[in-house]
Amino acid sequence: MTTTNPNILLVDDDPHLSQLLTEYLGGEGFSVHTAADGEQALYRLREGLSVDVMVLDIMMPKISGLDVLKQVRQFSQLPVIMLTGRGDDIDRILGLEMGADDYLAKPCNPRELSARLRAVLRRTRPNGADTPASPRVIGHLQLDPGALNASLNGQSLALTAAEFRVLQLLVEHAGQVLSKEFLTEQVLLRKLTRYDRSIDVHVSRIRQKLAQVQQGEEHLHIKAVRGMGYQLSTDAGSDEN
Repeated sequence: MTTTNPNILLVDDDPHLSQLLTEYLGGEGFSVHTAADGEQALYRLREGLSVDVMVLDIMMPKISGLDVLKQVRQFSQLPVIMLTGRGDDIDRILGLEMGADDYLAKPCNPRELSARLRAVLRRTRPNGADTPASPRVIGHLQLDPGALNASLNGQSLALTAAEFRVLQLLVEHAGQVLSKEFLTEQVLLRKLTRYDRSIDVHVSRIRQKLAQVQQGEEHLHIKAVRGMGYQLSTDAGSDEN
């Protein structure tokens, strides 16, 4: 059985870094497409370039990476890893709030980037070992792991791959408190580090999308349990931040 190499779109205005990463990732089994700026990336995606993951630098001329991400999210849930300046916590949070799946600080280690890409692919490829085949239902919420689609009251929630995986774990463990450490390791496939708010932002976005389609007396909440983690509950009540 032939396995197709994962297709990556690398968007960065630094030609030397792009060449280095392209050569390294190519040796790791990725097929790498490049774009020198945001405009070129958007053009290629809108013209039908099919890729599995996009690696997107934030600081670029013409259009910033955040603006590119905002436009991409208008027509695609393509998984995105943001490349951010070291210590640029605000940009990282903004990227996650706008729908990025993960981030990596520059200058990035090619081996670490390869690991992050493989983590994203494990979440997004339907035949991945971690993806159960059968849909899951809780109340009016339905998850289809094969299509990475979640719907509530028949309306799609348009979740990113990371958001889907967080919600999937909360549904599978409904009523239990899942720690941020556990969610980070299961969803992002890395250890939780100090000041890492990735899971918090993903949960916040899921809450917003659930709230947009909840109806009537429906009470489906993701509760924050202080000092412990998050819990999916079908009881009425208010969420802590």
